[in-house]
Amino acid sequence: MKKFDKERVLLAVAGPVIALAVAFVLSAIVLIASGKNPVEPFALMFEQAGFSDIQVLIINQASMYYIAALAVAIGFRMNLFNIGVDGQYQLAAMMAAIVGAHASLPAALQVPLLLLTAVLTGAFWSGIAGVLKITRGVSEVVATIMLNSIATAVIGYLWLPDVFGVKIGNNNTTGEMHESGWIPGIDMGAAGEIYGLVILAVLLGIGYWLVLNRTRFGFDLRASGASESAAAASGVDPKRMVLTAMLISGGLAGLAGLPILMGDTHTYSLNFPTGIGFLGIGIALLGRNSPVGIAFAALLWAWLDKASPELDFHGYDKEIAVIMQGLIVLSVVVSYEAVREWGLRRQQRRVGAELAAGHVLGATDNSKKEVAGR
Repeated sequence: MKKFDKERVLLAVAGPVIALAVAFVLSAIVLIASGKNPVEPFALMFEQAGFSDIQVLIINQASMYYIAALAVAIGFRMNLFNIGVDGQYQLAAMMAAIVGAHASLPAALQVPLLLLTAVLTGAFWSGIAGVLKITRGVSEVVATIMLNSIATAVIGYLWLPDVFGVKIGNNNTTGEMHESGWIPGIDMGAAGEIYGLVILAVLLGIGYWLVLNRTRFGFDLRASGASESAAAASGVDPKRMVLTAMLISGGLAGLAGLPILMGDTHTYSLNFPTGIGFLGIGIALLGRNSPVGIAFAALLWAWLDKASPELDFHGYDKEIAVIMQGLIVLSVVVSYEAVREWGLRRQQRRVGAELAAGHVLGATDNSKKEVAGR
């Protein structure tokens, strides 16, 4: 591996490593301040990761986090901040659940129908923010935040018994989906089942990398995110790229809730997971918008979620995991900026050294020519 490649890998790894180290240290300080053992909670959570049933839960949870983070990362690569992933995936999951409960087709048609429903719903909802940005200059941050609230209201309306809702006790649901829309899991014996759509998450990660790094569209997307004026000068329509990026981001977001919907709950109810879209922002940041980095970050977040309940049985508050997640996000921002500055200084020193060496070499060559001329 060339020296340049080693330095690039070092810079890529240093940010997340520093962020995690700082988050662990600050979490330990919080525990010490509250009169708790600063090491035991982490030891307990690491121990949980060794149990097969917890591993299954982590993988299942990570699959949803991963898809949501990919949706956020698409926006980041275009220099867009799609905060509306939460509303997009929840509304998409509900629409897929409604279609799955009212349409009964063979599995070969039912499953693609539900996937398409989720993608189109998410893309439509994010597309609203995209249209507002390119036609009226409305910030996608403001638009997607408002659309999250509107999505919650729409879900509340669709839950009404005289619309699509089914009341079961105190729980609002969309009714159970037909079995042809269920995705069988991967049986892990006593440990449980891994969601079948975990495979979809892996395929989406591969597709994300291929599109961004091996296609003209991916180049245009990254170029537009780096500099709209430069992209426009090379023939790329910035407005079209903004709308396209928002549509793709929303379409991916629409799939984030399907692993649990089609693999476990088979209905959208009050118990359906919420907040995945917001967690996806932190995961995308920690993973540096890389499909591999996001995968590790999603597994880390899922581990914190699924291993922390054990803390309650040992006199610790499981909220320490939530504190740690927040500290990771804060540490990521600081550490990445510090690493970026460090990398720039190293480049400047290297360029300065190369220029100085070139100057000395040039002076030496001139001296030789003068001697030869005499």
